[in-house]
Amino acid sequence: MTEKTLFEKIIDREIPADIVYEDDLCIAIEDINPQAPIHILLIPKKPIPKLSDCDNNDKELLSHLFLKVSEVAELCKIPESFRLNINNGASAGQEVFHLHIHIMGGRKFNWPPG
Repeated sequence: MTEKTLFEKIIDREIPADIVYEDDLCIAIEDINPQAPIHILLIPKKPIPKLSDCDNNDKELLSHLFLKVSEVAELCKIPESFRLNINNGASAGQEVFHLHIHIMGGRKFNWPPG
């Protein structure tokens, strides 16, 4: 048995988090190291290490996550202007190997990102 990720422990309520949204497939929490005034992590409850590990069986879950982005952004009062980020792998900055979408807003973002 592999050790649970930080996000699995949050989903299982073993570690507290500031929950913004939750349904049967995903949970949205405030990032503990925010990079913007609003920085939310949208996390599927199914443990998938990286986006590149998804397959055809995950199509409905991925669709659900991306459709929930707007709802979460609305709840956080950033419905019209936000940035999404998904890090895939350590070299891309992924620190927790459980797929998650960063939803950030509340400030102007520059391009290209760092």
